[in-house]
Amino acid sequence: MSMSDPIADLLTRVRNAYLARHRTVDVPASRLKLEILRVLQEEGYIGDYQPVEGAAHPTMRVYLRYYRQQPVIHEVRRVSTPGLRRYLKADEIGRIRGGLGIAILTTSQGIMTDRIARKKRVGGEVVAEVW
Repeated sequence: MSMSDPIADLLTRVRNAYLARHRTVDVPASRLKLEILRVLQEEGYIGDYQPVEGAAHPTMRVYLRYYRQQPVIHEVRRVSTPGLRRYLKADEIGRIRGGLGIAILTTSQGIMTDRIARKKRVGGEVVAEVW
């Protein structure tokens, strides 16, 4: 199976695991995906993530978080796709859900949330929105 958009695959696996009320979900690993998982963890949307021992390909096990039996992530949406990249300048980055959600951006200074990108005044490609 060829993977045209591995980031959308990661987000979909996490979304589906939450909908099925799973505690963990295994996702293929890459440097970009690890950075996205790091941001999700820092922002409290997922618990921990660790490499899966003995997996044929690099794989991460993501521990999902629930609050009062409800998934912490209500919605996760891929914004920039391989066919249509979405870039924003620093002053164009708006708030997601009135500041309740985050946008994940790839910038020249690494992968970060919309809030940090605004503070550092850097723009970049909007990978996903989470709330």
